[in-house]
Parts: sequence; structure tokens; C-alpha cells
Amino acid sequence: QVTLVESGGGPVQAGGTLKLSCKASGITYNSHCVAWFRQTPGQEREAVAAIRSGSGGTYYADAVAGRFIVLQDSDTTFALRMNNLAPEDTAVYYCAANSGGPCGQSWAHTWRYTTWGQGTQVTVSS
Repeated sequence: QVTLVESGGGPVQAGGTLKLSCKASGITYNSHCVAWFRQTPGQEREAVAAIRSGSGGTYYADAVAGRFIVLQDSDTTFALRMNNLAPEDTAVYYCAANSGGPCGQSWAHTWRYTTWGQGTQVTVSS
């Protein structure tokens, strides 16, 4: 069974950088798609980025491409490095993992993921 725990959120000023971490247990090397989503009150959860564990294939939403980097720091830790943050990046950020297999073209859909972390708040002030 896969479990995920996010950390690294907090307040940051616009233009700043923040790195979120997602500690995974029960994950098998090179067998899962791990994604980051974010959500603001009253809005649907929005895909941010994803990475195939082991192989390193990455996917990005247009809103963050060129500013955010998704990476795998170790066999069980994934990260989202967020550069040049803007107030519209303020949200609760979640990491998620599928039950196995590649990310694929449907990586941005919440239904692809069976395990979610508890979320970590990121607040960007102008």
C-alpha cells in the first residue's frame, strides 16, 4: 500500500522559490506515476506536474511550465521546485500516485490516481 506525505509549504513572496517534498512509502521503483495537484477554495483540483518514478519522464501544466520543476530526489522522495512564484500559485498542493504504470496522456486527471497526500499550503504574497 502506498502512502504519501507532503512537506515544504508555507508563505513566500512573489518572485520567490519554494520546494515541496513528497515522501512515499510502499512505492516500487520505476512503476508509478507521481503527480502534483493544487486546489483553491471552491475550485476543482488542478494538475500541476507529474513524473514517472524511476525513468524520470515529466509532464507539466501550461500554467507552470518553465517555472516549476518536478523531480525525484530519491527512490521514495519526490519534489516540486517552484520558481518565480506568483500570487495565483497560492493553493493547497497535493501529491498523488497511481496504482502502477506510466503517466500517459491522462496524467492530469484526478481519476488516474489512487493515493493522495494530506496536502500542504502554499501562500504567495504580492
